[in-house]
Amino acid sequence: MIKILIRIVILFVVLALFGAGLYFLVKRNEQPTEVYETRKVETTSIVKRAVATGSIEPRKEVTIKSRVSGVVETLFLEPGGYVEKDALIAKIKIVPDAVTLNAARARVETARISAANARRERDSRKNLLNEKLISKDEYAKYQYDYEIQREEEQSARSNLKLVREGGSGEAGTVSSEIRSTVSGTVLEIPVKEGETVTETNNFNEGTTIASVADMTDMIFTGTVDESEVGRISEGMALEISIGAIDGDTFDGVLEFISPKGVRNEGTVQFQIRAAIRQNSQQQVRAGYSANADIVLDRRDDVLVLDEGVLIFEDDKTFVLVENAEGFERREITTGLSDGLKIEIVSGLADGAVVRVP
Repeated sequence: MIKILIRIVILFVVLALFGAGLYFLVKRNEQPTEVYETRKVETTSIVKRAVATGSIEPRKEVTIKSRVSGVVETLFLEPGGYVEKDALIAKIKIVPDAVTLNAARARVETARISAANARRERDSRKNLLNEKLISKDEYAKYQYDYEIQREEEQSARSNLKLVREGGSGEAGTVSSEIRSTVSGTVLEIPVKEGETVTETNNFNEGTTIASVADMTDMIFTGTVDESEVGRISEGMALEISIGAIDGDTFDGVLEFISPKGVRNEGTVQFQIRAAIRQNSQQQVRAGYSANADIVLDRRDDVLVLDEGVLIFEDDKTFVLVENAEGFERREITTGLSDGLKIEIVSGLADGAVVRVP
């Protein structure tokens, strides 16, 4: 009885080992099912764009310079405020040069002495005229000389005041008072009270006291690559995206393309400018970085497929289309491409499944 049990156990072990070996061989020779990545043809719109990078700037921005050298005594405005034309922005305290001041004082004293001497000569000749010892013509010469010397004294005193205070009472203007030359928003006041400023002259552009701009008329300024500049023209529509304003775009119209390109890091860039149609609900600030999409061409409600599934051979285009038996190779005709998707003109139907090569 024990021998029979031993034989039965051995038989079961042999059968188990045989079944395990057979299962291993079957699994080893079994081919795995191939899985392919596919894309589907769909009906949508395709837009070919040229992208320009740049920033938002006011069309009219004016920098106001100091006309005198000195120290900023008072500032009457802050950045962000609105200023009318001729409004007072700052007052400069004149710090005159010692040599110039001394020369101006010497000129005043010389002119005063000359005018006093001319007055005495005139008064003396007037007495002779009253006694009819000289003619009126001779007296007129002394009167003329006195008036010239008096005018010279007045001019010397005005010059001294200009050197000392930056203004002349007779002129009616004070050059030490910096006034806005345009109406607009104050963008920047780069100086502070107590800082030294230099005057504008032929050899020095002078210290900027303020920048004023019209913030109701903004433009986009940017650059496009030389490969795309030949396909754009003035009057084209732009879609402007501002990095600081999420989820909102602004319409624009291209109004300028630079006739000359500038080489930058091995590529030639052309400057463009576009007018912006502002959204009244969004405040656009000067200096925002922005991108502009220029619409070069557009197709609406067309068959579109990912460009990565195309096979190019001998100036022909093929795709691998799914059918009942697997995939078949088929020639197609393509149209507009935006770099990622491409228009299918013929050869495929809406909903067709195409294999990625």
